This record gives sequence, structure tokens and C-alpha cells, in this order.
Amino acid sequence: MNYLNVRTYLEEQEQRHLSPLAAHSALAVRAYPEEESPVRTAFQRDRDRILHSKPFRRLKHKTQVFIAPLGDHYRTRLTHTLEVTQIARTIARALRLNEDLVEAIGLGHDIGHPPFGHAGETALTRIYPAHFRHNEQSQRIVEVLEKDGAGLNLTYAVREGIALHSKARRDITKTAWGTASTLEGQLIKLADSVAYINHDIDDALRAGILRPADLPQECIAVLGATHSDRINTMVCDLIQHNWWATGTAPPPDPPLLSMSVDILAATNQLREFMFTHVYLNSPAKRDDRKVRFIIETIYQHFLQHPHELPADLLRINQERQEPVERAVVDYIAGMTDRYAIKVFNDLFVPHTWDA
Repeated sequence: MNYLNVRTYLEEQEQRHLSPLAAHSALAVRAYPEEESPVRTAFQRDRDRILHSKPFRRLKHKTQVFIAPLGDHYRTRLTHTLEVTQIARTIARALRLNEDLVEAIGLGHDIGHPPFGHAGETALTRIYPAHFRHNEQSQRIVEVLEKDGAGLNLTYAVREGIALHSKARRDITKTAWGTASTLEGQLIKLADSVAYINHDIDDALRAGILRPADLPQECIAVLGATHSDRINTMVCDLIQHNWWATGTAPPPDPPLLSMSVDILAATNQLREFMFTHVYLNSPAKRDDRKVRFIIETIYQHFLQHPHELPADLLRINQERQEPVERAVVDYIAGMTDRYAIKVFNDLFVPHTWDA
């Protein structure tokens, strides 16, 4: 086979092997038309563009739960992203959905997260008049900020999946932002919860914030006593409960991915337990006040001295005729934990004098 026909071959393979309910890359639409790759499908190109982007690389030094962790085994935003993507691909393969689309959305869903995890997001939300949300910032990065203001020109399905991956507090199947039109986009929202509920338990146990006996036993009885058991239960349930997605049975109306009643109830209860005992009220949150102070102080400084912002962000801001607050938020949201601390120290902590 001539290499120039590889993409066509891959698209034909999708047509033959994917579910009729899956998203097919041959039908993908970009905001701006461009020449097709001879060897990669549209969703493969989107995946690669995200993977090679600077915001993706910065995830390795952004907080998941524990701020700027020195321990090598605590999750960062990057390892979380990889776990979400792996879980979602396992389910997508079983349900005959498009793994390349799932991978692209999974790799890009959190690139808009600011430093210091949800503490940083809360801090930006408090001070930014337009109300900051990390999913919207992820979408802004791929549509506006990357490639020196040109964006990555990703397909609509990937951009939609990134924008709509967040969910409501009480139910991992619900969202206040809308539901992705593709099953692959819906899958990332669910896989995101499966990943972080379980790996955050693992990290909290490692940190001594939780003990195994603290976990709600009614949830453990349903989901499993170990990290791997719980993930396996949730993944297998998502496959079995949504077997209609393979195209072998009529889909529900509307066609929405979900969990079985008992597994969903236990998962939501376990997630609520984590909010109560780890995410909102635990030793892991003791520095949240400091996070707010750092971010608010940096924000006010650059608001008063916008000429000190990176030149590319200023140019994008001026070309789009956006308020300067937008450029300041873009700068802060792109920082890693350690870079935000460095900027704060450089601006406000006196330097020692070495003669």
C-alpha cells in the first residue's frame, strides 16, 4: 500500500469496524479548512497537536490535589490526564467507539487548569469578573492562544468534548454546561470521574489523610476494597450498561452514556465523600489561603503593570480588543505551581545580596 493512501485506509477501517454510533474521522469538521494528512486521520492530528503543545507539557508541574508535591508518587495534572485517557480508551475499544477522538479529548481536557489545582481555579473565579472555569480555559487555549494566537484548529468534536467534560457536584452524569453530542465526548466526562475519584483516594491514603477504614463501607461493598477493584468495577459497568453503544441494540432516548443504578449511586456517594473529607476540608487544603493570596497578588500586579505581561499575550489581547484582565488571567492560568511561586517571589520577596 502506498503511504499516501494510509489515511484513506484508516478511515475505511473506521467505517468497517466502528459502531454506527461512533464519530468517524472522515466526517470531522474544522473551523478552517486545511490540507489533509496523507497518513493520519483528523482525530489523530488533533491528538498530536495537543500532545506536542506547550500547555500539555506544563501539566507535569500542576497540582492535582496536593500542591506542588515533592513526593514522586503523588498525581499531578499530567498523570491524571494520562489515567483518564487510558480508562476512556479501554471503554471506547470495548464499545467500538473512536479511540483517537477519545484520546484527543482526554489529553486536552485539563490543559486550561491553572496552578494549584482547584484552589487556583477558585482563586481566579473570585477575582476575575468574567468568572473563570478551567474547561472554558482549555477550550480557549486550543481555539485562541496556541500557535501565537492562531489556535490549533482542532475538529469541532474535540473542542466540544474539551469544553463539556466538567460535571455537576452531586452526579457525575450531570453537567451545568451541556452534554457532548458524541459518545466519545460523553465518555471522557465519565472517565474523568472514574480516574480522579480513585487516584485521589490512593493519594489521600498515601498522605495519611484517609485510612482504608474511613471509606464509606457501603460504597466499598459495591465497588471493591482496592484501587484496582474499584476502577475495574466502574469500567466494566460502563461497558456492560452502555453495550447499546456498539450498535447491537437500540440506543436510549436520548443516547446518553451512564452507569447502572447501583454503581452510579455508589460512585456518586464515594465522590461526595471525597469532597467532604479531602477536596474541601482536609490537611491538603491548609494552604488554600496562601494560594488565594499568591494568585490575587500576582493578578493585581499585572493588572496595574500590563506592560510586564508576555508580549505574545499582550498582542493577542490587543488584536482581539479584549479587556486587559483577560490577558492577565491567560498568563496566570498558564503558570505551573512552581512558576507561579517564582513569579511571586521575584515580584514581592526581597532578594538577598551576595557581594
